[in-house]
Amino acid sequence: MAHVGIVGGGIIGLCSAYYLHKAGHRVTVFDQGPIADGCSFGNAGMIVPSHIIPLAQPGMIAKGMRWMLKSTSPFYVKPRLNLDLARWGWLFYQHANDEHVQRSIPALRDLSLLSKALYQDLAANGDLEFEWQERGLFMLYKTASAEHEMAEEADVANRAGIEARILDARQVQELEPNTRVTVRGGILYPGDAHLNPNELIRSLVAYLRSAGVRILENQTVTGFTKAGSRVKSIQTQQGSVDIDAVVIAGGAWSPELSRSLGLNLSLQGGKGYSFMLRNVSNNVRIPAIMLEARATATPMGQDLRFAGTLEVAGTDMTINMNRVKGIVDSINNYYPDITVPMPTVEKVWRGLRPCSPDGLPYIGRTDRFDNVVLATGHGMMGLSLGPATGKLVSEAIDNKVDSMEIAAFSPDRF
Repeated sequence: MAHVGIVGGGIIGLCSAYYLHKAGHRVTVFDQGPIADGCSFGNAGMIVPSHIIPLAQPGMIAKGMRWMLKSTSPFYVKPRLNLDLARWGWLFYQHANDEHVQRSIPALRDLSLLSKALYQDLAANGDLEFEWQERGLFMLYKTASAEHEMAEEADVANRAGIEARILDARQVQELEPNTRVTVRGGILYPGDAHLNPNELIRSLVAYLRSAGVRILENQTVTGFTKAGSRVKSIQTQQGSVDIDAVVIAGGAWSPELSRSLGLNLSLQGGKGYSFMLRNVSNNVRIPAIMLEARATATPMGQDLRFAGTLEVAGTDMTINMNRVKGIVDSINNYYPDITVPMPTVEKVWRGLRPCSPDGLPYIGRTDRFDNVVLATGHGMMGLSLGPATGKLVSEAIDNKVDSMEIAAFSPDRF
């Protein structure tokens, strides 16, 4: 039994702790803040095997350049003189092509399907309590150009074994009996699911603590003690903890952590926002991504969570209310009977999604050390890919990765 230190208490770190504990290891989780305040806590709650096309894809750079000219747009890169950002941008440019997309689809598909199967087990095995719904996902659109783009994506998904159904406006409305939907049409991915991330995180933390996993909140990791090709201890502001292996699952802060190990991890924080409408009488039934707005709507019990934007701004955690206004203004274009007031800044949650330049996560060992595993870079799909990543981390620690092939996610690939 090894003592594994996990740096990062988001969904990736907590799922890694869960599966490492199940494998018989002693586990300590370190997080720089309160464990319930990370990026996983306020996200859209979508489990999306449908998302098999990486962010680095043809056309994304041109689209991003257009969006950057509008203050309420769903995508923004904060201009700054920064070598890490320049390297990330160059790598993104190199991977925004069809060849990369075709290579990535099987890897993302298999990772997502593994994660969904593990979520189904977690929802049924009695360890955790959280809302789990398998109602699928809508990709809603209002324009002919978006319809054409989504039809192409649906074809890609169906050819990859992920069911996608093209629906007209009437068929979309039939599946949403409680509220009016004004769209040209939509794609339904019936194999997708959703959950309440707040419930999941709370339940996971409670289970881990009851199982003897140490969770050290408000403990910033300041460095590591190294001996040759091994990390011997994790240093925090409160002291040093000896470990046998370490997992870097620090989300958007992973590059700083990796740098202290001599690793040059290309990753940028992509800020997103969310807010809740409480007790919605005419709630949506099926989670949706509103294509032109690049915003999401997810029912959570009687409530409805809206989320959106991708603001590449390093680790800046300030709230840009113009971006939030862009989400609010877009919602009534799709759901005209749901009244959405502009939330106050205190009601807006924000989090940093760790975005790799090629749109694939970093999962696995690094060649530089014998006992370091990385688990980060999941972008907007950290919650969706959490259990699969945790399972693969546990297998990597035990040197027997057999759930799936993970070469595409190598931390040393750049």
